[in-house]
Amino acid sequence: MKKKLKQFLPEKYRKEPTIIPVVRMTGPIMVGSQMRPGLSMASVAGQLHKAFSIKDAPAVAIAINSPGGSPVQSRLIYERIRQLAEEKDKKVISFCEDAAASGGYMLAIAGDEIVADPSSIVGSIGVVSGGFGFVNAIEKLGVERRVYTAGTQKAMLDPFKPENPDHTKHLNALLEDLFETFKDLVRNRRGDKLTKEEDELFTGAFWTGKKGKEYGLVDELGDMSGYLKQKYGEDTKLKLIASGGGLFSRFRMPGMMMAAQGGDPIDRIAAGLSADSILASLEERALWSRLGL
Repeated sequence: MKKKLKQFLPEKYRKEPTIIPVVRMTGPIMVGSQMRPGLSMASVAGQLHKAFSIKDAPAVAIAINSPGGSPVQSRLIYERIRQLAEEKDKKVISFCEDAAASGGYMLAIAGDEIVADPSSIVGSIGVVSGGFGFVNAIEKLGVERRVYTAGTQKAMLDPFKPENPDHTKHLNALLEDLFETFKDLVRNRRGDKLTKEEDELFTGAFWTGKKGKEYGLVDELGDMSGYLKQKYGEDTKLKLIASGGGLFSRFRMPGMMMAAQGGDPIDRIAAGLSADSILASLEERALWSRLGL
């Protein structure tokens, strides 16, 4: 009915606003669980499909606030964005919020344009692996480690065994392979825009959005609403594409809330303080801490 009535209005009132779908990608990039979802291909696939399916939208905006994480999930999301952009013939504009670093920056370079706040953290083009060694700890506790394997390298990098130089060498080679993949993506997407040499940019260091623009890591400084209205007109409307929680989540949340607010004390503890939840929180905190955030 609205569309029919509009044909009788003056032309300036007939114009439909430009709709730009927005997909938010927030948090560490990892495969999550029902109890603690992560930013992964599985978690954003539906949103991306919906966003790129809006026919009249000239572009899709990707809002990124991530310190990085899984190189595999980062690349899968990157590839899916580029695949949909080409298939639907739409421009992709990436917006960096607090951080688009490491895997978060890999998501950002899926954009045809990258816009950052002057204080955003961008870059961190590198790969890291970390862990702990508990050899001395179990000796003090009088614990004997017993491992049985079929395959001479199956217990590689066991944190309860002394560090093996051959295993370390193998891990470093693996990290270099991942690093080359990351660098190739940056070269392909940003190569002609970078103003610094690779031995300065591809070190794992990170910079503010302001410095990132100077180095060619980002294209413009600004905020999403202001930038898109400047680019597509003042009548531009942003349409946030919400994630579908799935059928299970509809039943999961009330139960979790009940356990957290009342019911059996053990259930309350399990709901909020599970070992997995605590570990995931520590890992997430460590990723943000590497950026000083």
